[in-house]
Amino acid sequence: MNNQTNVSLSPAGERVGERAFLLLWLLSFVACAPPPVVALEDAKYAASLGVDLGSSTKVAGMYIRDLTVGSGAEAVSGSLVTMRYTGWISSGEQFDSNQATGFRFRLGSGQVIQGWDVGVRGMLVGGERQLIIPPSMGYGEEGTQGIPGNSILVFNVTMMSTP
Repeated sequence: MNNQTNVSLSPAGERVGERAFLLLWLLSFVACAPPPVVALEDAKYAASLGVDLGSSTKVAGMYIRDLTVGSGAEAVSGSLVTMRYTGWISSGEQFDSNQATGFRFRLGSGQVIQGWDVGVRGMLVGGERQLIIPPSMGYGEEGTQGIPGNSILVFNVTMMSTP
């Protein structure tokens, strides 16, 4: 009884099965790789987002723009703040919103992505701000549920309260 497996060889003498496996493995790796990181200034933004980097201020590698300046208490590191927000990826696809109930977190404590800890600081209660956040200050190369890796994030946030 012969227990040898028949393996066909390519004209170059390679084992076809191994070559096909290697090619499929490589293609699956490339297909799963996140898109390359694009600088915020070079990114394309959906017109519906109203992104205007020229009217925004660059802070720590991200951009912020006050849409409405509030008149209440200021958000400082350690403040417990309540925010309403909507978030999109730069293509204009909305991935999250919490306009109804708001979202509460302690500023500067790492409870949120770095872009929020940096971008919300200095806001006044009643203020609305647009945050344009690079992947390194958002969900990075790996992304998260509903957000592809290396995504630039655009948030419109409204500060509702801080004790």
